Amino acid sequence: MSQLQDQFDQNLTPLPEIDDKGFGSMFDSFAGPQVVMLGDGSHGTSEFYSARAQITKRFIEKHGYTMVAVEADWPDAEAIDRYTPIGGVAKGEEPFKRFPTWMWRNREMQELVEWMRDWNKKLPPHRRVGFYGLDLYSMGASIRAVIDYLDAVDPAAAKEARKRYGCLQPWVDDPTAYGLHALRGMQNCEAEVMDILRGLLERRLEHAQDEYVEGEEGDRYHSSKQNAYLVKDAEKYYRAMYWSSASSWTLRDLHMFESLHRLLQHRPPTHKAIVWAHNSHVGDARYTSMGIRRHELNIGQLCRERLGRQNVAILGCGTHTGTVAAADEWDEDMQVMDVVPSQEDSWEIIAHNTGVPRFLLDFRRGYADPALRSFSSLETRLERFIGVIYRPDTERLSHYSHAQIHEQFDGYIWFDETKAVEPIETMQPQTTLGKEETYPFGL
Repeated sequence: MSQLQDQFDQNLTPLPEIDDKGFGSMFDSFAGPQVVMLGDGSHGTSEFYSARAQITKRFIEKHGYTMVAVEADWPDAEAIDRYTPIGGVAKGEEPFKRFPTWMWRNREMQELVEWMRDWNKKLPPHRRVGFYGLDLYSMGASIRAVIDYLDAVDPAAAKEARKRYGCLQPWVDDPTAYGLHALRGMQNCEAEVMDILRGLLERRLEHAQDEYVEGEEGDRYHSSKQNAYLVKDAEKYYRAMYWSSASSWTLRDLHMFESLHRLLQHRPPTHKAIVWAHNSHVGDARYTSMGIRRHELNIGQLCRERLGRQNVAILGCGTHTGTVAAADEWDEDMQVMDVVPSQEDSWEIIAHNTGVPRFLLDFRRGYADPALRSFSSLETRLERFIGVIYRPDTERLSHYSHAQIHEQFDGYIWFDETKAVEPIETMQPQTTLGKEETYPFGL
């Protein structure tokens, strides 16, 4: 224990307050890779959102990053993307309205979106920063988006799409029910949704030699393709969720990686992306119980494996205590809850015992610095994961998992005491849509 504590104490870099002008520059050494992944230890902690926002702004301003991709659905994020360059949202278009609304509809996120709008207004279209969603819970909205696109470019194909997507139409408001019917052999729409995607791709190739046409027309096609892939992957996800939680988790993160990869291919090779997602998604699963015991993959692992470790930088966030915005049951209203102090056998207690209120620990130095070289032989410890559901009474069982954070992340951002995000609204919509999101803990 003392060896590990000494290594933390001797190798951390204290951080200024988040609103200090120099905060973002503390992370400059992590800039450069094609993808920088910024994790959070909960979906309701103000410091995690504000710190990531400051890092994101710095990397956009000083290091040329042009994409922000988040753990959210493509249609919701696309509404924000349309807002940031032109300063307006279509009538009736109000994103992030399903549970948990506070995850993205919060003041911290609103400030970043407004900053991005002001930044983009000064730039020509090809240099603007885009805002994109990587998740797969918008099956109904994505079906509508594909049909709307086909209505505009190929009415006959739109008619066929309505017919084939009709297989899923009874389930768009409660897709988990589709999964249950599929499990019982009563329904299977896989062939129909695959036909829509295949047809969309084939028609595109008929009209252009280069699939990645630049400009507005190319962007519309790219968005439609992302939505078609989303429907295909969501259909598979809902069929898998009842018979294997590990398979459904892996399908979800594989979708997030492939959505990101298609996004990187759609933009010129010089464009670089910043990803916002929970620590459990961006932290390399091979060094957590997710991968070691449950054989799950996540987007962090996939990025390292498929893009090359030198092309990816992963930073996680952690805290000891304070408050967090969360719910105690799915679809319940948001509450501001007290965060239980860290477990004695956790990484968080080691960070807390440094006595430093805010710091950055750079694990990349561990491969050369003799003071950190022994990290690789240290035992695995507990790491806390709080999603949109928080259950303090059963915290160790519900919210801790074993991890090797020095391998899971390239860097670790610590805030000893934190506070809840400031939600735009606290009353949550009552809907079954989204209940499947790693229920019941909402990571």
